[in-house]
Amino acid sequence: MAESAVISRAAIVRRGRRLEYFTIAWNTLEGLVAILAGVIAGSISLVGFGIDSFIEVVSGAALMWRMAVDADIRQRERNERRALRVVGLCFVGLAVYITYESITDLLQKRAPEQSFPGIILASISLIVMPLLSRAKHKVGSKLGSAAMHADARQTEFCTYLSAILLGGLVMNATFGLWWADPAAALVMVPIIGKEGIEGLQAKGCQECGGSFM
Repeated sequence: MAESAVISRAAIVRRGRRLEYFTIAWNTLEGLVAILAGVIAGSISLVGFGIDSFIEVVSGAALMWRMAVDADIRQRERNERRALRVVGLCFVGLAVYITYESITDLLQKRAPEQSFPGIILASISLIVMPLLSRAKHKVGSKLGSAAMHADARQTEFCTYLSAILLGGLVMNATFGLWWADPAAALVMVPIIGKEGIEGLQAKGCQECGGSFM
């Protein structure tokens, strides 16, 4: 019975690793496309979304790092907190960058170009991210893993940013509202900042319940 449980847990851990590999691959591609499209269009919300994608890559890599020490409870707790603080610092930096660039664009009335690649990217992300988040939550529940639940919440967070980004890009493309892009970027800031502060305080692992990976 105990041997069967160990085999079952190992299978779930392998599924969790596959989800993180996909997270890293997807967000790397998403980040490159978003930043390139954002630079071309002059869209601060797209660039910010792209930087957030690379933060998700860091988060996915950190979770892989934590899963690698599953047998050592003390070390995995230490790795958990360190990784949360690194990701939190990245989020705070991103919030400061977006705030500065968005306010500058609004004051100088810099209008971004329409970005149809950005609209397509945000639309696809709205489909992929909820499915990925749900899968991670399932793995986290089966393993009793607070770390996986925290990572799933970050994936949910990416879904919210996708919706905000899509709204700003569509308003700019459809109605020519130049301010919609920096305004959408500013809407992202409180969400990003809250996640960053909680990461710096290492709260992510405490609020999802269960034990550490």
